[in-house]
Amino acid sequence: MEISLNDILSILSATIRLSTPLIFAAMAGIFSERSGVVDISLEGKLLAGAFVAASVAAVTGSAWLGLGSAMLVGIVLSLVHGFASITHKGDQVVSGVAINIIVSGLTVVLGMAWFQRSGQTPTLPNSARFMPIELPGVELLSNIPIIGSIYSKLISGHNLLVYLAFACVAFTYWVLFKTRFGLRLRAVGENPKAVDTAGISVAFLRYRAIIIGGILTGIGGTYISIAQNASFIKDMSAGQGFIALAAMIFGKWKPIPAMFSCFLFGFLQALSMRLQGVSLPIIGEVPVQLIQAAPYILTVVLLAGFVGRAIAPKAVGVPYVKER
Repeated sequence: MEISLNDILSILSATIRLSTPLIFAAMAGIFSERSGVVDISLEGKLLAGAFVAASVAAVTGSAWLGLGSAMLVGIVLSLVHGFASITHKGDQVVSGVAINIIVSGLTVVLGMAWFQRSGQTPTLPNSARFMPIELPGVELLSNIPIIGSIYSKLISGHNLLVYLAFACVAFTYWVLFKTRFGLRLRAVGENPKAVDTAGISVAFLRYRAIIIGGILTGIGGTYISIAQNASFIKDMSAGQGFIALAAMIFGKWKPIPAMFSCFLFGFLQALSMRLQGVSLPIIGEVPVQLIQAAPYILTVVLLAGFVGRAIAPKAVGVPYVKER
């Protein structure tokens, strides 16, 4: 099987597109877990964001209103998670799993009630979606060998939310490591008692962290339903929230390594789609089921091989009880 430059660029371009929701969810997880709150509900918030964005865009015809509504729903679900796990000191994993289960069922019920479809929304016109955009200079560089192809097929031609994902990584890094808020956020995830002793509210810091996470997962869900696709279908997040958690752990709770981990998962998904129906030398045709399962197998392998080496924030998952 011969592989051309166009084939490579096609796979890499697909990698970027498939990695985008993972990046948003991974950055959301970093904010949450750096503050000491485990957020298993990334999957549920992605799914809720996807459903609300598609629903609002279908009714109003506006992708921007869909995006804003998805961000708002992400914030609401984050506040529910915070109310259970921060205010009432509940089990953070149980709270996150409960949100995932509720959202999975509620999107189907509401889809049937609102659109008379089994967990689906109507197909959106291009005017109600975030469509690919062409960056300046594509025609100018198109005649330059290699560079022109890379710019036109790999860098240009993505929708706005893809570029926003890269900005989100830079934003996360800047907030966590270059601002006072980020310093306090990292401190509360390591030693909340010391932060409390300094007169800073642990609960308020953690609430702000998970609210940021809710906004980011809302954007990620919007991308899934009205940028990458043209409608919402049942359980369309397809475990991407859990894969983002794995990428975050593999990236050791740091934005840039987590982003490259998302690229790894996205590349495997892109490659799996490319390999379907292709006969490889010696091996022959790889079963479709194995190819589709490959990203999830990689998730288990990476977690089994590297989770012991990745040191989580010391206070993550531990509700803080203020001493009186």
